[in-house]
Amino acid sequence: MKYRVDSLTWLTIVLGLNASPLMAERNLIPSLESIPDVCPDRPNEPDWTENIALRDAYQRVLVQDIYRAQSMERVVETGSCDCATRFPTWDSAEVTFRENHARANRSEMLQASDIYNRRANDLRPQAKTICETVGNW
Repeated sequence: MKYRVDSLTWLTIVLGLNASPLMAERNLIPSLESIPDVCPDRPNEPDWTENIALRDAYQRVLVQDIYRAQSMERVVETGSCDCATRFPTWDSAEVTFRENHARANRSEMLQASDIYNRRANDLRPQAKTICETVGNW
């Protein structure tokens, strides 16, 4: 017994088969907004750093490095890793940037970033141990 499939039915079948994988793939596209597993209510970076011109991105990196180093220092100094200690407002990092680095040139800022990065990395193992005990790592 032979079945005859008209062109409209055939087109519907083909489009239906092709649409399913596309729909599945669309559901696998990651969101641009990520919610951290630890301390999801972290303060946002200062607006000026998020809206900075690409050619000045090294300034944003420096502020981020200052913030990270200060965060690790606070955790180790206090022995506490609650969310407010690990992820405070950005005020202190901004003040440090403005008072010590805002007038620096690109090369000087990159060197400062390296110093803050090293400081944060040196303190990271101690901070990690403290934070893991309370589930904030």
